[in-house]
Amino acid sequence: MERETLTSYDLPDSPGIYRFQKGKRVLYVGKATSLRDRVRSYFSKDLVEARSPAIAGMVLEADSLTWEETDSVLEALILEANEIKKLEPPFNTDEKDNKSFNYLVITDEAFPVLIVVRGRELFTKWEGGKIKHLFGPFPQGGALREAMKLVRKILPYRDSKCTPGKGKPCFNRQIGLCPGVCTGEMSEKEYAERVKHIVLLFSGKKQTLLKELERAMAKAAKGERFEDASALRRQVAALTHIRDVALIKDDARFASGGSVRASGNRIEAYDVAHTAGTETVGVMVVVEDGEAQKSEYRKFKVKGFTNNDPGALSEILQRRLMHPEWHLPRLIIVDGSTAQMNAAKRVLEKAGVLIPLVGVVKDEFHRPSRLVGDQKAILEREKEILLANSEAHRFAINYHRKRQRRAMV
Repeated sequence: MERETLTSYDLPDSPGIYRFQKGKRVLYVGKATSLRDRVRSYFSKDLVEARSPAIAGMVLEADSLTWEETDSVLEALILEANEIKKLEPPFNTDEKDNKSFNYLVITDEAFPVLIVVRGRELFTKWEGGKIKHLFGPFPQGGALREAMKLVRKILPYRDSKCTPGKGKPCFNRQIGLCPGVCTGEMSEKEYAERVKHIVLLFSGKKQTLLKELERAMAKAAKGERFEDASALRRQVAALTHIRDVALIKDDARFASGGSVRASGNRIEAYDVAHTAGTETVGVMVVVEDGEAQKSEYRKFKVKGFTNNDPGALSEILQRRLMHPEWHLPRLIIVDGSTAQMNAAKRVLEKAGVLIPLVGVVKDEFHRPSRLVGDQKAILEREKEILLANSEAHRFAINYHRKRQRRAMV
């Protein structure tokens, strides 16, 4: 099947897994925050650079796509690992051998330990005792570790630093990530039930898990154990509406280089406004395909900087990158020259985000005098750059004046 036919699939803008296939044979399985955007990225001109020649060859070999939607990126991560284990797709296993993958180990003991283990350690020098459950392979260790942080907040478990029955709370018990096996608050039977719940989650049986928790919640309420019922209710709510922001950000990273690459025609422009350092604010505006997307404009009240435009810009960009649900732009525009460009570059590099930058340098009348930065973008998109910068300046000034009026009142 031609590449154009593969790209014609109408994939949803939701989390899930996708499979590139040749006939009935699955060549590759991947997970996605947005199935539509992730699959589209396989048909970009820089696929070889972004991923690998092998993956580019796989796309050419494939003749069909299948996919499954999930309620969250966490569930997509789990489903991806289960599919790789079951199907052994050649372009997953050829990219990495078993020693390069990551696994979740649950030990076989009275109070099992949960630990993320590199395949290299697991298959060559494992000294962690008997293994009760093994989940994986997970292609990206960073994503699995972020997933375990999320799971542990919902379903606290024991790690190797916690000694059961010690009497003294371990550090993770003090911050709510250990259920209290160290202090004796949770019995062996109760902890076995907790481990069972985690096993259900990583086996892809979230609905079964939710039903068990709901039954336990009803039983606790009937027995007037209202504190237990309340804790179970919170677990049900957290699992029903999983907030996996860290995983969404991680999913945007390509496995080959760990850096986010933007797609589409979205441009974001930023500007800072203040009066002698007072009521400092910043804004983000969006231009896409030559048109201002006003519903996607965002305002930021700057908290950490006064009379320091590069510092304020850094804070705004950092806060913007905490919103991975906003699509990344193809180009970022800043109002200013070297100082602002360097500030933005540092933030993007630290976050592993590879997006070209353009600075709009103003004259004494605050009119654009020249553009600096990515020359290709300047040549191709000068009109959109100036539109985005103009919109950012207008929006920032209006927001700043509104805050000034409120402060006076």
